[in-house]
Amino acid sequence: MTSKILITGVSGFIGRNILRQLVQKYDNITALIRPGTKQLRIEEFIDKVNFKEIDLTNISVLKEYLDENAFEIIVHIGAVRGGRKSSKSDYFAANVNATEQLVINARDNNSKFIFCSSVGVFGAIPLELPANNYTKRQEDNYYHFTKIRAEAIIQKYVLYGLKAAIVRPSITYGTNDFGFPFTLTKLIDKKLLFLPDQDVIIHLANINVIAQAFMKLIEIDFHSGVCYNVADSHPVELHKLAEFINNELRGKAYSTKKNIDIKYFNNGERLAKYLKSELWIARFQLISRHWYFDVESSYSDLSLKGTDTIPNFKIVTDWYKGLSLK
Repeated sequence: MTSKILITGVSGFIGRNILRQLVQKYDNITALIRPGTKQLRIEEFIDKVNFKEIDLTNISVLKEYLDENAFEIIVHIGAVRGGRKSSKSDYFAANVNATEQLVINARDNNSKFIFCSSVGVFGAIPLELPANNYTKRQEDNYYHFTKIRAEAIIQKYVLYGLKAAIVRPSITYGTNDFGFPFTLTKLIDKKLLFLPDQDVIIHLANINVIAQAFMKLIEIDFHSGVCYNVADSHPVELHKLAEFINNELRGKAYSTKKNIDIKYFNNGERLAKYLKSELWIARFQLISRHWYFDVESSYSDLSLKGTDTIPNFKIVTDWYKGLSLK
């Protein structure tokens, strides 16, 4: 296809997987990448994509480039992610100001704008379960705050003619990603995972489901301003996922001897908050509190293929086992 597409965030896990889908169908793709991006991160696309080096925190350079270029579709995935040791000014510039510049370009050129937000707009642990589009937002860390602000900017411009859709992925799993799913697998492998003595329900997202959602929105007409929370078809009990991972790694059930009183997780979370450690707050919360989302409209509107975390998490355990052999 000949649609002129601009995409950001292609050196990251979600962006890279969406770009793999895009290059199979489109032949006029420009990707913004941070200056100094390692060749290894983009080498598979070198002959298929036009790369432009622009740091999303450099708003003047980004604006100058956008003033001189127009696109039919803008897919905005790039951001300074949560947990990074970046300044608040960098977070705000990349996640809010850069988004507004891209939105203005899309509005002025009647482009379709598809934005990668995060279920983090509901907070690490939503106040309502399953979290849905009407669930109260929580600015519980600065990354979530910037995503909330970016969504607000998009919705403001929708009132002035912007054609936009927002995708909110949950924590995503797949190969070649070293985030929460990898860490969970590694802790189980090293027999270092301690779980609470209560059921905990979580809601992960297979990377293929996320890519499906973006590709569908690129291809279809949609009601401007629509928001989709995207994750696997159903939540999963963390204990059952741990059992599955352990069985895949070593062929036997996960020991329940490491289950400890939930109060210790609560105390750890309080200590992390006192120390203002966003990373450790999230670590305690993600394995001791429920977090899941209403994804019904995503599957019905976008015709996503039904995916359950068990057994599809096997792609992570197989990849992990391959790493250990290298």
